[in-house]
Amino acid sequence: MEIFGIKFAPLNVPLERRLQTLAAAAWMVTMTFGGIIGFSLLLYLLLFTKLWWLACIYVVWAYIDRDICERGGRPFKWVRSWRWWKYNRDYYPLRFEKVPFVELDPKKNYLFCSFPHGMLSCGAFNAFGTEYSEYRSYFPHHEPRIVTLSQHYYMPLFRELAMSLSGIAASAKSIGYLLSRPEGGHACILMVGGAAEAYFCKPGHYRVVLNSRKGFVRLALTTGSPLVPVFNFGEIDLFDQLEGQRLRNIQEFLRKYIGLAPVIPIGRGFFQYSFGIIPRRREVVTVVGRPIDLPKIENPTREQVDEYHKLFVDKLKELFEEQKHNYLKDADEKQLFIV
Repeated sequence: MEIFGIKFAPLNVPLERRLQTLAAAAWMVTMTFGGIIGFSLLLYLLLFTKLWWLACIYVVWAYIDRDICERGGRPFKWVRSWRWWKYNRDYYPLRFEKVPFVELDPKKNYLFCSFPHGMLSCGAFNAFGTEYSEYRSYFPHHEPRIVTLSQHYYMPLFRELAMSLSGIAASAKSIGYLLSRPEGGHACILMVGGAAEAYFCKPGHYRVVLNSRKGFVRLALTTGSPLVPVFNFGEIDLFDQLEGQRLRNIQEFLRKYIGLAPVIPIGRGFFQYSFGIIPRRREVVTVVGRPIDLPKIENPTREQVDEYHKLFVDKLKELFEEQKHNYLKDADEKQLFIV
C-alpha cells in the first residue's frame, strides 16, 4: 500500500519477519549508539543507584583489562550463538560461501581482507562474528577475529559485546600479535577500506578504498601470512545516503576526530519501506577467495610492498569478475572501482 509516495508494509506480516526486522534494527542501533548507551548506563549506575560500588569495580577491572583487545580479544561462544543473530541473518538474508578448492593450512595464520565496508559490514559480521554462518564448516581449524576501530574498546560495556563477538582492536600491534602466533590457526578479518569506504555506500556502485591502503600488505609480509580477498556482494544495496559537497566536508572533518564516517543513511522503517535507519531487505553474500601466499620479509622495502599490493589488487578484481554473475543482477553492468 502506498500513500503520498510512502510505501507501507502490509498488516498481515508474519511474526517471524517482524522479529527479523526488529533484529536488524537492533543491530543498527547497537553499532551506531552502543558506546553512548553503555556509557550512559554506567553513569546512571554510578550516580543514581545503590549499585555504584559494582560500577566502580567494573571501571577498575576494565582499566586493568584494557590491553586484551590487542592480545587476541575474548570471544564468547554463548554470545556468538544468541538466536538474535539468526533473526538478523535471515532478515536480509546473509550468506557465506567460498570459491571452489579454497583450503587453509592449519599451521598458518591468515589475513582476510574484506570489501566493501558498507555502512555496517553486515556481511562480514554474520560470516565471522556469529555462529550462524558456514565459517566453521569451511574453516574448522582457524579462529576468526574481526578487526574493528580501537575506539570501540574504550566504550564501557559495549567493549564486552564487541570482544564477545570476536572483535579485536584495529592496530598493527593487535593484528601482528595474532598473525605472529607460531602455532597457526588464526584468521584476522580486516575491512581495509575502513570508515572512509562508507562514503561510497550507494546501491549499484562498487567502489572500494584500496590504492592508498598498503599497511596490511606490510603486516602480511613481516609475519609471512597469506592474504585472502573477501567480497561482500550486495553490501552496498542495504542503504542509500544523503550527499553533497558541504555535507562531505563536515563528515570528513568529524571522521578525522572520531574515526567513524558520520553518514546519513536512507534505509527503511518498521512499518514502511521508503525511509528510515533500518537496512533494506537485500541479500548479501560474503565470498572468500583464494589465499595469496606471501614470503616472510622482516623489513620489506617500499618496492616489495608495492609489488604484493598490486598482486592483491589484481586478485581482488579477479574475484569480483569471477563471482559477480553468481550474485548480482545485471552483472555485466556492474564494475569494481578502486580508489
